[in-house]
Amino acid sequence: MAKLTEKQKRFVEEYLIDLNATQAAIRAGYKEKTAYRTGADNLRKPQIQEYLNKRMKDRVQRTEITQDKVIEELAAIAFAKGSDFAKVVEKSYMKPIYSADGKEIIDEKEVFYKDVELEITDNLSEDKKKAISAIKNTKFGISIETADKVKALELLGKHLGMFKDKVEVTGNINNPYEGLTREQLLKIAGEDDE
Repeated sequence: MAKLTEKQKRFVEEYLIDLNATQAAIRAGYKEKTAYRTGADNLRKPQIQEYLNKRMKDRVQRTEITQDKVIEELAAIAFAKGSDFAKVVEKSYMKPIYSADGKEIIDEKEVFYKDVELEITDNLSEDKKKAISAIKNTKFGISIETADKVKALELLGKHLGMFKDKVEVTGNINNPYEGLTREQLLKIAGEDDE
């Protein structure tokens, strides 16, 4: 590997923070006025690419974050259901029935109502817990928020190549050579058919 300058090494370290070449160039000490071009140029230099790839591999080994782990996390979010965390249940209570004058209870009547019961988080699988982004006590009760399911599905779909932008072009093109014979085309091209 060709030797890098200290500034180039610093550029790579800064680039690994946010993958923004312009900001990495500025933070590494290059002139702000030319940082956009310098960042782009640096990323094209083979010795910097080689060093960057090595540093990225080192980071993967150090953090143990792999593409598979990212996909597993996205899948946990994408395939979680609200019913994993809470369920609607039917409950009842005994409602007293009062005498006509309202002074004494003469009977009771069972009344049914719907309520929401939350799942105990310790009872959730690790995959289900991955989908939870927040649990809060609010003035209305406990609130469970999950990560963005649609975004997770979109990212998984893109990873699998399911969503591609397709452009359909229709129309007529005037071909000035349409209808000409082979011999006429060869004559125009300056070649004789022999």
